[in-house]
Amino acid sequence: MMDDKADDAIRSILIVGGGTAGWMTAAALAHALPRGCRIELVESEEIGTVGVGEATIPPIRLFNDTLGIAEANFVRETKGSFKLGIEFVDWAQLGHRYFHPFGTFGKPFDMLAVHQHWLAARAAGCEIPLDDLSMAWGAASRGRFAQPLGDPRNVGSTFDYAYHFDAGLYAAFLRRYAEARGVVRTEGRVAHVALDGESGRVAGVTLADGRVLAAELFVDCSGFRGLLIEGALHTGYQDWTHWLPCDRALAVPSMQDGDPLPYTRSTARAAGWQWRIPLQHRTGNGYVYASRHVSDDEAAATLLANLDGEPLGDPRPLRFVTGRRNLFWHRNVIAIGLASGFMEPLESTSIHLIQAGIAKLLALFPTRAFDPLVIDEYNRIAITEFERIRDFLILHYKLTARADSPLWRDCAAMAIPDTLALKIAHFQDGGRLIARDMDLFGAASWLAVHIGQLNWPRGVDPLLGYASDAGQSTAYVERLAATIARVADTMPRHADTIGRLIGTA
Repeated sequence: MMDDKADDAIRSILIVGGGTAGWMTAAALAHALPRGCRIELVESEEIGTVGVGEATIPPIRLFNDTLGIAEANFVRETKGSFKLGIEFVDWAQLGHRYFHPFGTFGKPFDMLAVHQHWLAARAAGCEIPLDDLSMAWGAASRGRFAQPLGDPRNVGSTFDYAYHFDAGLYAAFLRRYAEARGVVRTEGRVAHVALDGESGRVAGVTLADGRVLAAELFVDCSGFRGLLIEGALHTGYQDWTHWLPCDRALAVPSMQDGDPLPYTRSTARAAGWQWRIPLQHRTGNGYVYASRHVSDDEAAATLLANLDGEPLGDPRPLRFVTGRRNLFWHRNVIAIGLASGFMEPLESTSIHLIQAGIAKLLALFPTRAFDPLVIDEYNRIAITEFERIRDFLILHYKLTARADSPLWRDCAAMAIPDTLALKIAHFQDGGRLIARDMDLFGAASWLAVHIGQLNWPRGVDPLLGYASDAGQSTAYVERLAATIARVADTMPRHADTIGRLIGTA
């Protein structure tokens, strides 16, 4: 039996497209398949990459660790900085802001979540904001960063972190990693995709100069075009624009204005929202907007008028349709990155979805038989992951009290998926945060957005009355906030931590 499976082993893989998705895939496959399989990546310098995914979420650290990439080397080579979460400005209403932290809100001292004590304390007149119960915000708001402590009893262990980095430099870094481990890069533009007449699978691609590249397994990293998954296999696409209305973006870098902050900022505008991502050498900026509510020229003017430093170029346009392919794996083609679908960058999930696609590929790696059971399981997981993230993003738009522009009025009034409506109903009833299979974002993330967008529950968990009175809850909240502030004050400046890590301090 072992010999039969070995004879059926995949011996050649072709990745179509480079950029972040292509080179993350190439690097991971080279690491996981050190012998017995030819891995080739074809890309064209004539075709640009999107390359604006400069903010990440904490699982990126696992990806780098798995590949044996040292954090200092990674941060140095990608001009990276650290990210403790996202600050949201003007989303709930004009003049209001809140923070979505990486990590938890404090540490519970009994059976109940910290926010239940905070709700009780607030009802009794305590004015401490929920943000102040987050170690991530304690550090971020002071421009400070240090590694989380290892002692789980210490509040300094209750936060997590990710990175901001230059996506182009990251792709180049991973290209060097992959090529050093045997990945073959081919320069060329795909002009034709050939299908096997019997199986309907992709047999190979023909480049513009006539060269033919064949393989057994194909990974489509060709971006929005989906040359294989859509152009050749016609897999189909689900459009989610009725829930996530933004369909265009403009991106422009600007000069660094002071020390880089250890967090991303998202500021809601009349027709969308603007991102600010601080790197070592510059700041990444962009305006994600709904084209039916603002013209491209107006969007560019809004973006350029709201930069913290001088622009380092002209805004670069991007058009997209938020949604997903009907299938992520079809026949012998797996779509990863933008070829598989697109979630607008509101919660920095684009690079994570590349990572998740790679992880599923390795966990469900096929033979040349391409067992339908394996393919179906991959698609089931991928679809669920996309839909869970979709719901979390919709939450930001749905929970708004803004009525100053048509976009926000439409969002507040829109119908939402039943899976999201159920979560909102549970939280409104008693502040309960219910989880579902394969939720990427945990309870603290949902809590931050519910409260940050002013979705106040009508009551608290009934257990609270048995465990604590309002005075005890208030005292606990005050102690927690004071402890977080004290620990945050001892942390080094974010810029100093980067300097020491990469050897420039």
